[in-house]
Amino acid sequence: MPCLLFLAMLYKIHHIAGVDEAGRGPWAGPVSVAAVILNPAHPIAGLNDSKQLKAHQREALFEVICKNALAVSAVFVSAIEVDRLNIRAATLHGMVQAVQGLALTPHEVLIDGRDVPPAIAQHFSARAIIGGDGLEAAISAASIVAKVLRDRAMRQLDGQFPGYGFAVHKGYGTPQHMRTLADLGPCALHRKSFAPIRKLLYEG
Repeated sequence: MPCLLFLAMLYKIHHIAGVDEAGRGPWAGPVSVAAVILNPAHPIAGLNDSKQLKAHQREALFEVICKNALAVSAVFVSAIEVDRLNIRAATLHGMVQAVQGLALTPHEVLIDGRDVPPAIAQHFSARAIIGGDGLEAAISAASIVAKVLRDRAMRQLDGQFPGYGFAVHKGYGTPQHMRTLADLGPCALHRKSFAPIRKLLYEG
């Protein structure tokens, strides 16, 4: 019993939230941001940067993460917010919202990339880790959650905005996307502050 009590206290003290985003670079759609606190008693095999995993691997790990993690929080930052704030500020805003949405309060926050949002730094012990989605399990889990949710959202949005191919390219600047933009013009999902979209809108 004392050993179990010690372990429970240890896990409580070391609630580490990993934070990552998906969809910072696309021309269209939201930025998806996730925060995950893993359960040390239930380690998850196969966690990695979502970009290094195949779609079916991400989907399978997503289910395991949601089942076994102590807390999972995810938010979407719309294209409108991206245009209003700029992509960096919008992403940092999403990170704050994701951490605030966690059911448990973390004692440390690990963020993929170079930036720690000031609102997180003010309230938590926090570190930004370049390449953290391939180094820290909690960040890897957040990377997977963010990516899976965004891909699902883009497939749904494809039905609302047919013809653009969002289900295939997920809003990234592929040749297919460029061709459909030339034919159809930008829609409400497009980030009008991004250079390729801005050029179509203002330069014809």
